[in-house]
Amino acid sequence: MRLPLLATLAACIAGTAVAQTASPGPTLSTVRSRDALICGGHPGAPGFNVLDSQGVARGLDADTCRAIAAAVLGDAAKARFTVLSSQARLPALQSGQVDVLPRTTTWTQTRDTANGLNFTAVNFYDGQGFMVRRSAGVQRAAQLAGATICVTSGTTNELNLADWARANNVRVQPLVFDQNEETRNAYNSGRCDAFTTDASQLAGIRTALRDPNEHVILPDIISKEPLAVAVRHGDDQWFDIVRWTIFALIEAEELGVTQANVDEMLASPNPSIRRLLGNSGDHGPLMGLDRRWAYNAIKAVGNYGEIFERNLGSGSPIGLQRGVNDLWTRGGLMYAMPIR
Repeated sequence: MRLPLLATLAACIAGTAVAQTASPGPTLSTVRSRDALICGGHPGAPGFNVLDSQGVARGLDADTCRAIAAAVLGDAAKARFTVLSSQARLPALQSGQVDVLPRTTTWTQTRDTANGLNFTAVNFYDGQGFMVRRSAGVQRAAQLAGATICVTSGTTNELNLADWARANNVRVQPLVFDQNEETRNAYNSGRCDAFTTDASQLAGIRTALRDPNEHVILPDIISKEPLAVAVRHGDDQWFDIVRWTIFALIEAEELGVTQANVDEMLASPNPSIRRLLGNSGDHGPLMGLDRRWAYNAIKAVGNYGEIFERNLGSGSPIGLQRGVNDLWTRGGLMYAMPIR
């Protein structure tokens, strides 16, 4: 009789724990008290974070920020953006100037361990490439020997360029600038022969040049650039909130839950959809959030696939294919941990 009794007591205790809403940690408390989420934003990366004609931030990273705001505060409009240079973005997160950093930031070992940061989840898999003028006749990166190459300081691109040149015995002349806009303007004005940064950003930058057709992006990718959303060390609850919001957007795409049908999906008998949308389980309260946390995020910005297509996909000005950023069920790398 004793073992069944102990099992029953354990089940009751576990059930009670699940039913309770976790107390808000320091970051969640701050965000709620302010009634706004402050995200670190890019000064201008088409497809990721750039201001439209009405001054509204648009892009994958901007929508990621809005999804987190909707999950935490129930309203995507409570997302705020602080524009940060490449050099300023990590210190701004460390100091608490921003709550979260969805800003084209590569997840590296040094950044993860030496800077007091935690990377929650990858929201875009990228790699560094090169853009050149079509008139130069360059078809592969190895042909850039002797070239002057524009690059922004404070980025992984600067180190990657040096590593690639050394490993391949290609002598190049880096022309380094502090701001992305300075780098782009220098290339556009002819001060350098090539521009190197993440290939997705090159695709976006190309659309903003005077004549995009005059420029080509070389097929060579010289690095791995997993772009991930970062938070500060020391607040596990906030880490969980940001990570699982990103996972929820990916899971929603896999389950066929969209911005348009999310209300209809509330009636779905599918157990995974019911957990995602808060109809069963206490997955939001476990993080100190409402049960509708994921519903609110999806309702605000759509699932991951919708966000990608709207900002970066084949129908957008950037025109990227999903590639490795497709779902794992279609040969990509996007794989959400299960909500259960």
